[in-house]
Amino acid sequence: MEKILIVEDDNDINNLIAEALSKAGYECIQAFSGTEGLLYARTDKFSLAVMDLMLPGMTGEELLPKLRQEYKIPVIVLSAKDSLDSKVSLLNMGAEDYITKPFAVDELIARAGVQIRRFSGAEETSPAVITRKGLALCRDTFSAEINGNKISLTKQEFKIMELLISHPNKVFSKQDIYNYAWEDYYIGEDKTINMHISNIRKKLKAFSEEEFIETVWGIGFKFSS
Repeated sequence: MEKILIVEDDNDINNLIAEALSKAGYECIQAFSGTEGLLYARTDKFSLAVMDLMLPGMTGEELLPKLRQEYKIPVIVLSAKDSLDSKVSLLNMGAEDYITKPFAVDELIARAGVQIRRFSGAEETSPAVITRKGLALCRDTFSAEINGNKISLTKQEFKIMELLISHPNKVFSKQDIYNYAWEDYYIGEDKTINMHISNIRKKLKAFSEEEFIETVWGIGFKFSS
């Protein structure tokens, strides 16, 4: 079970996060100060840290680089600061993602899942070739074939299809897709996602009448079963 470190001095928020992530299948360790969070990081192994900035003992700005650089823990920052400068500053300090308070619990769970998948090495233990509905993706060579015909996909197009085809029954938001395919922070890149999805569909349509990407209106996209 993946273990998540929660560093938040507000008891109610800390408990809310722990309850939500626990229900999502994660083991949660709760810390209520920066110094307590650092102590847990030193003595245990975590797949992710979710932390506030305004912390007693050691501030979030002080704790963040230690978690990332010394203990190699990916970090999602929670903060009431919502300016672009604040977000850029934290991302430059090593945060993997940034969620503005107040936040939706479902969004936090989704973003946590994205970061854990990125850093868990799950892709390395997955099959090198994934095949569904005549479409084959080879992770080792970033190559794709459909019904024996080679398809030229860009890196981002390949990653999008890799994410969707690996979880055929799951709907991914545009944010999930952007975080996975670009390995970067999502700032409303709707046009970028839509353009890449459209390009993939055109390339697949040239060799198959099958529908591979289903639009789930108001949520995102999934692999069409």
